[in-house]
Amino acid sequence: MSSDDEIQRCLRQMADDLRQRLEAARMGDALMVGIHTGGVWVARQLHAQLGFEQPLGELDISFYRDDFSRIGMNPQVRPSRLPVAVDDRHIVLVDDVLHTGRTIRAAMNELFDYGRPASITLAVLAERSGRELPIQADVVGRHFDLGEHEHIKLSGPEPLQLSIVEAP
Repeated sequence: MSSDDEIQRCLRQMADDLRQRLEAARMGDALMVGIHTGGVWVARQLHAQLGFEQPLGELDISFYRDDFSRIGMNPQVRPSRLPVAVDDRHIVLVDDVLHTGRTIRAAMNELFDYGRPASITLAVLAERSGRELPIQADVVGRHFDLGEHEHIKLSGPEPLQLSIVEAP
């Protein structure tokens, strides 16, 4: 579907858009946080392109999901890692795919358990229709129009590849 070259072009454009947004809003020293797993892969590349000073943060939102009681524990739960305090800090939250908005809601709930950020800017590699919550990305690599039973899957981390798969 999307080759590594296409994804790299999207990431360069996302980095440019983020740089402009952060500079215009004077959000220096922002903390970039990726959501496990694909969001961390995307965040690593954006973090390097933007030359952020703070180390990259990582969130595993497994315990914050609203479907936790239905799907059970993820067998690969990882600890979240935020290298600095989030209080009064501008956060760039990164995920691979924005669909219903529930993953982002869970990530924001976890971030607020760590403190009160000054702001959160959302960057996603891929966005598709089907939002169930009023959540919107500030920076998007690529928009997809998909059928109800189609989903976007990011494979990686090297190389990154987006594919469209049929829901089981």
